[in-house]
Amino acid sequence: MKDRTKSIFDNPIDDKTVRAAERSKAKFLKKYGDDSAADYKLGFKEIDTLSFLGAKNIVFSDKNEPFDEKALIVGNIRMGFGHYRISIAMASCAAALGYKPYWLDLASFDATGSKMIREQNDLYSLASRISQKSRLFNKLVWEPMNRDGFKKITYNAKDQKNSELLVPIFENIPKDIPYIATHVWPSQGAVHAGMTHVVNAIPDNWPMGLHLSEGAIHAVQTPYAYLGYKTLNGFAKTPLKGIPGSVLKEVGCFIDHELLVNLEEDDRLRKERIASGAPMRILMTVGGAGAGFDDFAAMVKHLIPYVRAKKVALFINFGDHKEVYEKLIAILPDIKCKTYFNNYDQLTAFVKNIREGNAEGVTAIYHDDIFRAVYSTNLLMPVSDLLVTKPSELAYYPIPKVFMKHIGGHEVYGAIHGREYGDATDEYPDKKSMAEALDRLIEDKEILTHMIDRIEELKKQGYYDGGYRCVKLAVGEEI
Repeated sequence: MKDRTKSIFDNPIDDKTVRAAERSKAKFLKKYGDDSAADYKLGFKEIDTLSFLGAKNIVFSDKNEPFDEKALIVGNIRMGFGHYRISIAMASCAAALGYKPYWLDLASFDATGSKMIREQNDLYSLASRISQKSRLFNKLVWEPMNRDGFKKITYNAKDQKNSELLVPIFENIPKDIPYIATHVWPSQGAVHAGMTHVVNAIPDNWPMGLHLSEGAIHAVQTPYAYLGYKTLNGFAKTPLKGIPGSVLKEVGCFIDHELLVNLEEDDRLRKERIASGAPMRILMTVGGAGAGFDDFAAMVKHLIPYVRAKKVALFINFGDHKEVYEKLIAILPDIKCKTYFNNYDQLTAFVKNIREGNAEGVTAIYHDDIFRAVYSTNLLMPVSDLLVTKPSELAYYPIPKVFMKHIGGHEVYGAIHGREYGDATDEYPDKKSMAEALDRLIEDKEILTHMIDRIEELKKQGYYDGGYRCVKLAVGEEI
């Protein structure tokens, strides 16, 4: 295994940082054990929610099962919902292009590397929630860490060293299988393990040292991200060598095939609802970390009079955070909700019925299964008119969007990108400005119509085809 801690794209890392990275790996080995000699045999399980893609989940097994000759692995971790959502998009595009998608959640195994990921994810989720409760912590710690700390090229060293712990999980995976990673740790782990066709799908518009995975092709969604990684400008106090163009590709947004194939018809129905005066269908989502509750609750409270006046139909996907639903009902007990709790089949039927039918009132969705929790938003996007979201992975999806306050400074540039490309609003950082934005969007339908037109223009340009292009890169095709 090549040591990738001491240098990244021919930029040397200082000895102090390297020693700190080595101590970090040693800490996890001491805590969780050394499994470098383990022979983890791999089998497959069906993923019911993704059965329409033919996707299979890679799990530990008593014996190795053979991969399909058209296999493509999507390497990911559960960190919020974003990386799972992007992974589903990659699996979708792989299936659409004739490949057999396999799901590799590196945080899901009883292995040292997986335990390392889960520990760090727990800390990230906790800090994310604290940042929404403490302005001081958010200002002094969380915002600068996500914006500036993760940007430093030296931040990459510790992740590179820790991701060596993931190598045993790859032992029985053929090294030439096409592989798309939707988080940098699965990318780094695959490269350390000797995988030869690795695409590192980078989710953020804000370039960061955290996302570097030398040995993989780096796929970015935007021109701004491309320039950032091509130059590595701002990653250190002195100029750095950038990523070579041969392994850095601007591909466009990472979107599911299912959200693109009928997009023109979805947009036609949106315009039809606007013209007929039907309630505006607003989709709200609770993030995977469950953060931002106060702002979320304030928006719901503000929209309830519009719901009662039949100007708005509100869809709220609580993901797998039933406690957020319970908190909301506790402070807004007068809300009357139609609920789809752990009832995915009925939710699917509901979506089908309202596609060209009527929708009104408040609909609440919750699933304790992570795949259903994430994919419920995908089901609802095509039949919704406006998505309320923080500017994270959903900032790039083909639906009109209004941005609530970011959680972590790196998300700011997702909002900037959305507003400049025209399929989204500004980011509204507080309850007052968000309420005013919602009022304007509900009353001035021309804004929504303009966003829909812009989405259609962007689709024609191939702006949303990033998932297909990542698949092509992974299988060795030119784009």
